[in-house]
Parts: sequence; structure tokens; C-alpha cells
Amino acid sequence: MSFTWGVATSAYQIEGAAAEDGRTPSIWDTFAHEVVGEHGDVACDHYHRMPSDVRLIKSLGVNAYRFSVSWTRVQPGGRGPANKPGLDFYDRLVDELLANGIDPWLTLYHWDLPQELEDAGGWPHRDTPYRFADFSQLVVDRLRDRVRHWQTLNEPWCAAFLGYEHGVHAPGRRSFEDAMRATHHLLLAHGLATDVAKNADNSVGIALNIGTATPHTDDPVDIAAGRRAHENVAGIFLDPIVHGHYPASILADHGHLLPIQDGDLEIINRRPDVLGVNFYFGQDFAGRDEQGNTHDAAGRAIVREIKPDAPETAMGWPITPDRFTTLLLRLHREYGLPLAVTENGAVYDDDPDPEGFVADEERTAYLKAHVEAALAARDQGADVRGYFAWSLMDNFEWAEGYRRRFGLVAVDYETQRRTPKQSALWFRERIRSGA
Repeated sequence: MSFTWGVATSAYQIEGAAAEDGRTPSIWDTFAHEVVGEHGDVACDHYHRMPSDVRLIKSLGVNAYRFSVSWTRVQPGGRGPANKPGLDFYDRLVDELLANGIDPWLTLYHWDLPQELEDAGGWPHRDTPYRFADFSQLVVDRLRDRVRHWQTLNEPWCAAFLGYEHGVHAPGRRSFEDAMRATHHLLLAHGLATDVAKNADNSVGIALNIGTATPHTDDPVDIAAGRRAHENVAGIFLDPIVHGHYPASILADHGHLLPIQDGDLEIINRRPDVLGVNFYFGQDFAGRDEQGNTHDAAGRAIVREIKPDAPETAMGWPITPDRFTTLLLRLHREYGLPLAVTENGAVYDDDPDPEGFVADEERTAYLKAHVEAALAARDQGADVRGYFAWSLMDNFEWAEGYRRRFGLVAVDYETQRRTPKQSALWFRERIRSGA
């Protein structure tokens, strides 16, 4: 079976041109300006530099590029007809990719909800998934003849819980009830968009951020906490999508907050052709708090995260490639889905030389270890079909602004000069090796 090698980005993080050609604000425009203090108004100026960026992608030796579509560039305000200049941009991008032998992997939603829809209630509001289905139809109608790989949503857990419960991502709300309602409606959006995009000749899936939920010890309480942690992040999305129901623990703890209506689970139950796995690190979980209690004051079972004893990236994330293999094998065993690693990468404090070159040995080592971990899972029987490095280039890193750099390619934001780092050169040679 052939293997897909790719790099990945998202629209708001690289495109810029935030108010050009009819594009209107998304929740990330608002949140970035009002909370983060840095924003994607220009970012990497990809909107104006797209053809040269595609040539850059080709120079890395990859055969696929994962990108997302800006909802408000295609459908300003989140309602109504398509904005022709916006759709034309993605039409040109797809043609440019294909002309350079690069397969487009298109993500319909990477967190950029139109601000007008947030003002009307956002993802906790039941109308939003239906607006998303309308937007998806506009994109699919224009590009279905050339795009073979579609993903409905990127990391809906982050959109729901970081955005609506923890308030650290757009739109910045702090309500667990809103997060649970958003979760259900994001799942509904996945099902509706799958029906819009799916045909006999293409692949439609979803990309989930999943870490390994490893019991801290072999104590049955810790084992139960690890299982519950997995269900809280992965099972809450995968079980409805694959099996047509939520995990029992989710229903027991929070079922009263899920706005399930008749027929919803039948719509959500759309088995992905390929499950995108976004992996950065693994975690340990204990079933007791620091005082030894197994339940909180409300009677809920304790699920306490404990950082593994491992080296860390500049984000403070543990480096756990062995757990990556374990995760891919677990997903294969429990869900039986074809898998693609749709994001994997690391932040380090890059220090360019006078010519702009970054000898990022730590990032190179991280990528090497995780590529080999993914291929080890494949060798052991998991149906792993591809690996996409995050990210193509340094970009606007959400709540972290521009200070955190994941890119294989360095970006000088003042000049917009792109310079492949050592990690990019390693990645290209790894692909060329054919192994």
C-alpha cells in the first residue's frame, strides 16, 4: 500500500488578507485582536504568495498538502451565497497543487467560525451545524471534481472545550454546559458535512487530537481513570461517529447536558474513511487526587492528569514517541479505522543564523522519533496510511501568537522570507529514502 507524506497548515494561521475580497471576521479575528494581542491579519501572507508557497511545498518532496478553508472567505457572515473571490482562491490553490503533483487534503473547519454565527449562539446553538452544512455544500460543489480527500472538522475537542469551557481559545467562553452542547453540535456538523461531501470516488474523515491516557500505576483506580480520560477526549467523539452512541461514562456524568434530539445519532454515525490523528504527547492519569480522594465533592470520579517523566519541548509538552505507537495500535484495535497522522510536530526556540537558516536539531530528532513510531505501528498491523508534519512553516500559533514556532520552514515575518530549516531538509531526505 502506498504511503502519503505531507505537511499541514490552517487558513487563519497563514493566509492573512483578513479583510480582502469580501472576507469578514471569524471568532479568531475577534479573539486574537481582543485577547491574544497578536493576530492573523497578515500572518504568512499566503493569500498573496500561494503559488510560490506551493513550489516550496513541492521542494520538500511531499505528495500531499493538508490545508483548511476559511469559512468567512467563502461565505461572509456564515450565511447566504458563495463569495466568488474567496472560492476562486481555493480553486487556484487546488489547481496549483495538482499541477505540482501534490494531492490536496482539504479540511472544512479549522476553528474559524463566522463571528456573526457566534453572536447568534455559536456552536452551542443548534442552528450552527446546519449553517456549516450549507457552507460545506458551497465548497464541495466547487472542488469535488479535483479534491479526493476531505476532512470535516479539525480537533473538535479544542473547539468545544478550549473555546467554550476554558476560555483560552476563541470565542473565549467559560461554560462547561456550553462546551457539552458545542460538542454535540460539532458532531452533528460532522455527520451533515459527511453526507454533503461523500461520493464513491473520495475519502471523507475527521481529525481528532488524541493523546495516550496511560494509567499512572497498575492500581485499578488509576486504570479506571485512564479509561475515563480516554473517553473524555477520544471516545466522546469516536464512539458516536463509529458506534452511534456516546460512551457510558459520558452519559452517566454529563448526559443531561447533551442536547440530543431524535435522529441526531443516526446523522452523527458516519464512519470515517480515514481517521486523522493529531498527536503531540501522551499523558498519565490517576484516579486519586493529591489528598487520596477517589471522588470530588459532587461525587464524580477523580481523573487527575500527571505529566510523564520525559524530556519536554519548548511548549512544556512531554516527548513520548513510544506512546504514539501504542495509541495508533489502540485506535486500530478498538475502532478498526484506517488512520493518517494529520498533525505531529514540536515547538523549540529557533535561533536562525545570519542567512535565516535554523539548525533545529531538537525538532529534527522529535520528527524522526515520531515518524518511526508511526511506521512501527504500521509494521505491527495498524492501518496507518500517511504522516503530515505540523507545520509547513512558522505561523500564527493561536493563543500563543507568533512566539511559538512549529514550522519546518522558518518565516521572517517582517520580510516574509521563507527558509527551510534543518528539519525540512531531513524530512525531504526521509521521504526520498523510500523506506
